[in-house]
Formats: sequence, C-alpha cells, structure tokens
Amino acid sequence: MAAITFGQQALARFEQDERRALVLGELHARPFPLVEMPRALIVLAFMNTDHGARDHQILSEMSVRRGVPPPAKDARTHAFTFGKGKLRWERHTEFCTYSWEGPVPERFGDPVPGHPFGADFEAPGPLIAGVHLEIRPNDETGEAALEIFDKTSFCFSVMEAGLAHAATDFRQDGDGLTRILVLDDGLPPARAGALAMRLVEIEIYRTLALLGLPLAQSVGPEVQALEERLMTITEEMKSGPGHSRELLQEITLAAAEVEASSASVLYRFGASRAYDEIVRERLAGVGEQPIAGQESWSAFLKRRMAPAMRTCRAVEERQANLSEKLARSANLLRTRIDVELEHQNRDLLSSMNRRAQLQLRLQQTVEGLSVAAIGYYVVGLFGYVAKGLEHEGFPVSATLLTAAFVPVALIIVWTTVQRIRRRHVGSPKDGEH
Repeated sequence: MAAITFGQQALARFEQDERRALVLGELHARPFPLVEMPRALIVLAFMNTDHGARDHQILSEMSVRRGVPPPAKDARTHAFTFGKGKLRWERHTEFCTYSWEGPVPERFGDPVPGHPFGADFEAPGPLIAGVHLEIRPNDETGEAALEIFDKTSFCFSVMEAGLAHAATDFRQDGDGLTRILVLDDGLPPARAGALAMRLVEIEIYRTLALLGLPLAQSVGPEVQALEERLMTITEEMKSGPGHSRELLQEITLAAAEVEASSASVLYRFGASRAYDEIVRERLAGVGEQPIAGQESWSAFLKRRMAPAMRTCRAVEERQANLSEKLARSANLLRTRIDVELEHQNRDLLSSMNRRAQLQLRLQQTVEGLSVAAIGYYVVGLFGYVAKGLEHEGFPVSATLLTAAFVPVALIIVWTTVQRIRRRHVGSPKDGEH
C-alpha cells in the first residue's frame, strides 16, 4: 500500500481556525537563549500601564535606530543585536521585560558595559524588578566573587543536577538590581540559557507575587471595621424588632462596602497566587539541591514569601466570610420584617372585618328605620283614602281602616326593601361579565 504524503501546500486548501496559529506560536513564544560562558545578563521588568502602547513605541524606535524592522503590534517577543550583546524583549500580561545579554565585566558586581539601559533609554512604564546575573566558571575567581553577597540573606545551591551553582542575597546593588551569580560546572549553552532565565523569572515573579501584600495590609483595617459593624448590628438584632428596617438598610450598605472591597483586590490577589505558583514551578525546574551549611533558594523564599501569601489569603477569606455573614443577617432581618408585615396585615384584616360587621349592623338598623318611615308615609296616604271612603258613606270608619292597613303596609314595604336588597347583592359587579 502506497504511503500517503502531504505536500508543502497540502493543508492550504483547508479552512484554518483563526486560533490555531496563536496556539501553535505560544509554544515557541519565549525560547530560552543559548548562552556561551562567561556571560552577563541585565533584565528589567516594567509594568504596562497603557496596555503596552508606550512599550511598543519605544521598542520600535530602538529597532529602527539599529536598522531592524519593528515588531508587529501583536508580537510577544522581539530580539536584535545591541553593541556586543543582544537585546531581547518579551510582553507578558501586565508587564514587559527587556533582557540584554553581553560580555561580563572584569569582576562580578562591577557595572556591566555596553548595555542599552543608560541615560538614552526611556522606560515604558514603572520599574517593578531588575536583575544583574552573571555566569562565570566555577574556579577560584568565581568562588571569591561569592564574598560580595550579604551573608544575612545569602542563598547558595547546586543547580541543574550538579552542573552549576547559583548564589544570590536577593538584595539590590547600587543600580537597584538584584545580583545573581551562576558558577558553571559544565553547562551546555542551552541549559545555561534555561537556568539563567528561570533564575531571573524567580526574582521577577516573586516580586510580582508580593504586590498583594501591601494591598492586603491596606484593606485589613477596612475589613476589621466592617466586622465590628456586623457585630454591632447583630447585637442590636437581639434587642427586638423595633428597628428592623433601619438595621436592614445598614446591613445592605455594609454588604455593598464588602463587595466593593472584594472587587478592588480580586485581580491582585488572584495574580499573586498565580505568580507564587510560577515561582514554585521555576524552583522545581532548576533542579535545586541544598548545600550543607548554606540556605537554599527554596527555603529562603518559602520562609519569606509564605507569610505574605497567607496574609493575602486570610484577607480574602475574611472578606468572603464577612459577605456570607452579612447575607445571612440580611435574610434574618427580611424574615423578621416579613413576619411583622404579616402581623400588621392580620391586624388590619381583623379591623376591616370589625368595621364591616359594624357597617352591616348599621345598615340593618337603617333598613329597619327606613321600613318604618316609608310605612308611616304609606299609612298616612292610605288614611286620606279611608277618610274619603268614610265621607262617601263607607260603613267602616276611616280610623279602623287605617289601623287595619298598618301591618299590611309594613309587610309590603319590608318585602319590597328585601327584594331590592337581594337584587343588588346578586347583581354582577362593575366590569364583570
């Protein structure tokens, strides 16, 4: 059976999903650089305050000045030669990074010459992190460079299954950059580039993860004040139903404040959790092995970052619990108000029933009086007829005839009134058919 093969344009006849190129390109969007030792890396991370518009403009101007085509609007990475090194740009969700790789200075910790971040460089946004990383041979000179680090926060571990050692103190030098030294024990260029970028990302992402801590500290007093308000409201709820509606309004306002507070920290706390997870993944990716007598990167970051992350989670959980408790309190007050309204409606119906009964009795009394009054007038009219008959010689006196007609007149009037009443009661109401 002949094998089926595809030509270069065989797939062109198929309709392409517009997301396919984006998904396939994402796998290769940020490849690790190939780093030849010794090498220095200067990496700056800037926050994107305008969705990357200023960032793209600055990068395009730098590219044109170097004779390089500017990046596309939707580009995620861009690289070109700058001096004796190479400048690489990457766009992330809320920040961008400028990485320059070039020759190392004479001694570790000295200013790195030839990088693009001098007086002519215009920052695309606020600086959030900066790293000065050097990869040097693991010899006497490299080991002597370890003395530059602050021993109170010195971290030193074996990386890449024994092919490198990495040291830092997570402190900033005179230029505001975090210093990292990698001592090479036989790293190939691909692994050296991967290790360097992962160590740089650990510093950047741990800084971004800790951005949630100041926000948690600022929101904490607001949450505590709302918790105290809830406690006051629940205490007043036990006193009685006298101010239920006022308490419900107060709870509604407190719930609105809680929701607004939760919305203000929702993104930052979520981003902090994601960045913290990335830091853990990068630490796992470098293959760290602790050195006896030295603090490892993982142990240091866990000890320093874990309390901050717990603080963020605690504030977020307090907000969620407070929102839930306010909702329960509001439901209790609504139930109390509904019960009060039911009691009021019951009393109102009872009052209306009493008034209807009184009105019926009054109506019956009026009907009785009206029968007597109409009967009186009918009897009076009949009296004139009786007097006329007596005048014409009728053998029965007018007085006797009038007296005998009284009960007849009352019966006729009463019967007529009852018939009219039944007709009105049995007739359809207005609008009914």
